[in-house]
Amino acid sequence: MPSQHQVYLIPGLFGFGKIGQITYFNHVRELIEAWFKSAGESVAVHGVATSPTASIRTRAAEVYASIQETADDDGPIHLIGHSTGGLDARLFVTPNAALKIEPDELEALAARVRTVTTVATPNHGAPVAGFFSSAMGSQLLGVVSLVTLYTLKYGKLPLGLLVRLGGVLTRLDDLIGLRGSVLDQLYEHLLDEFDTKRQGVVKEYFASVGGDNAALGQLTPGGIDLLNAATEDRPGVRYGCVVMKASDPGWQTVRAIGFDPYRQASNLVYRFLKWVGTDEASKYPDPTPQQDRMLTDRYGQVPGPTQTDGIVPTRSQLWGELVYAGRGDHLDVCGHFDDVEHDPPHYDWLATGSGFDRAQFESLWGAVTDFLMRTESAS
Repeated sequence: MPSQHQVYLIPGLFGFGKIGQITYFNHVRELIEAWFKSAGESVAVHGVATSPTASIRTRAAEVYASIQETADDDGPIHLIGHSTGGLDARLFVTPNAALKIEPDELEALAARVRTVTTVATPNHGAPVAGFFSSAMGSQLLGVVSLVTLYTLKYGKLPLGLLVRLGGVLTRLDDLIGLRGSVLDQLYEHLLDEFDTKRQGVVKEYFASVGGDNAALGQLTPGGIDLLNAATEDRPGVRYGCVVMKASDPGWQTVRAIGFDPYRQASNLVYRFLKWVGTDEASKYPDPTPQQDRMLTDRYGQVPGPTQTDGIVPTRSQLWGELVYAGRGDHLDVCGHFDDVEHDPPHYDWLATGSGFDRAQFESLWGAVTDFLMRTESAS
């Protein structure tokens, strides 16, 4: 009997496997299983639990622990990392990585890895990390993360709270020096929107964040430049990437999302995240010929340094073979897009006017699964 493929889904910063009934990779497992089954291949898909904001080194060691616990004896291993999870995967498979793990044991598992797929990963850094590393930024990140959890669970934040968040973002300069009191109040109001049982789960999750938040400093372009200098691709492993680009704010975006007050307020949050996550001076390596052709075919041209998925610059997401280039935001790729009619429903993270839908979601993960199942060796 052929060996079973072992696929590992690694979440990004502030990521989680599951909080209550909120799933990070929403419906991704089912699509991968269906694609493998249609090809007559056996697969086991695993979710990896990593510390939400811990250092990349710590998270890579947690990837090892998850694989050691669940992988069978000899099946090929495939790592799929969303956002920071892609960096965790790359570090884990780096030859002779120093992860405070017995070298022979680490190598035994890393040598079985056949593919590493980075999905919307800041492979060359994310300027937004610099902002969120500040004192005010870290408090705001907690609020935005809580908004994300609520939206992914319930679909819509109460309009009053969303408008209030938008007001905070538009006058952020006025809040400097208030020691975050406004943000603290907003956080508490958001938490009150969860029922008592879920409040406990959410509080436990955020308590785990305070222990180690080293990843924020590491995700800046300068931090990732050091990571890239200290890591290398493993021979025999095929590296692929999924990149995303959300619509640029403007009149066309306003028309695309409609004049619904809720979606316009949500778009305001997106515009803020894009603003703090853009650095026109950022330099990225030139795309490979294969990447250049696919980017140009998908977007009409190679994206510039200011074009992002709302969190990560599109050009920063390139690493290895370009498997899929899409129009959408940072969490659309994980199944958090607008499709409330689906059973179970998909809820959008932010309104960006990018038009990401179920057909694109299935196309994306079909392309990823095809990449996993290829048999050729790495170039």
